[in-house]
Amino acid sequence: MRILLSRAGRALPAAVAVLAAVTVLPVAAAAAAATAAPVSRAAASDEAPYIVTVHKDVDPARVAGMVGASPDYVYSTALHGFSARLSPGQVMALRVIPGVESVHEDGGVSSFGTAD
Repeated sequence: MRILLSRAGRALPAAVAVLAAVTVLPVAAAAAAATAAPVSRAAASDEAPYIVTVHKDVDPARVAGMVGASPDYVYSTALHGFSARLSPGQVMALRVIPGVESVHEDGGVSSFGTAD
């Protein structure tokens, strides 16, 4: 019995140290991610790919035409909208058009860090 207790007594501090390290790492990573500002995937003067969703009663192709955008794809099943390469001016114009629900830059998705 003494052998088991002494082995457990020696292993306990090591287990506590490992548990503390595993607990602190995600907290530190989350704090670093929270302080980082979102970064645009395109330069300010360049066009970037966007996904635009519109109200179900609005024609997505017509909305794209209102800002001079040429849709790469018009969505009608999972969401109602379109994807297109847009300039910053087109993005600002879309955000004030009635019936436009969202304008989001298209890009990769990761389970680590923050999404824009």
